[in-house]
Amino acid sequence: MNTMRTIMLMTLMTLVLVFAGGALGGQSGALIALIIAAVMNLGSYWFSDKVVIKMYRGQEARSGELYEVVSELCQQNNLIMPKVYVLPQPTPNAFATGRNPKHAVVAATQGIMQVLSREELKGVMAHELAHVQNRDILIGSIAATFAGAISYMAHMAQWAMIFGGRDDEDSNPIAMIAMMILAPIAAMLVQMAISRSREYGADKKGAALCGNPHNLANALRKLEMSNQRMPMQKVNEATAHMFIVNPLSGKKLAKLFSTHPPMEERIRRLEGMQI
Repeated sequence: MNTMRTIMLMTLMTLVLVFAGGALGGQSGALIALIIAAVMNLGSYWFSDKVVIKMYRGQEARSGELYEVVSELCQQNNLIMPKVYVLPQPTPNAFATGRNPKHAVVAATQGIMQVLSREELKGVMAHELAHVQNRDILIGSIAATFAGAISYMAHMAQWAMIFGGRDDEDSNPIAMIAMMILAPIAAMLVQMAISRSREYGADKKGAALCGNPHNLANALRKLEMSNQRMPMQKVNEATAHMFIVNPLSGKKLAKLFSTHPPMEERIRRLEGMQI
């Protein structure tokens, strides 16, 4: 279901892109914006591990509880061992990044090991390994490329309206205005819906990797409470979707604009799983 939902959302994003390109400049307008967005997001995708780890001042771990938990999960499930990093943050959280399983990174804050038991930590890291196995970084990058292209076209439409754009008979000023306002909003909503869908998928696969969905459910409950009580400091909003629990949850963002599914629904699904 999560895979089908992602496919449907990506198809919807494509339709928004086609509509926006047609309103602005036909196929050529859409193609130019798509190329620009693709180049920018390709760099982000290729170097995501280095950029994000440096942003949060992560230190590579080659021993200790976090490293041992990840190593144990990889051995049990015959997975490629990723690099493991610890972030100097007291708020408990974790994320995964990297362009493929051979270049993957899993990271957790120092605070997570003070809040969770070893089995709960295992559930969290299994969730992050599931993101790597599901190629969610790639899917997120593709969605970001489409959303970026639509955003660029909205800016191009603004300039076209100011300085005069297409003056042929097919020009439709109402469609242009709708594209400028509605298309970027639609693209953002679809991109966030894709992110929420991938979180459900990682929960399901992570529960299977660790062998006990209740461990992950208990961990999520603790992490949500901790992040509500003590939100992470100096969070780059562009990276919020990567974390297992929304680090911006303390700001009470509207659920519609959240990159994460409702926590109560994630826990409900996990507790209802049979492995």
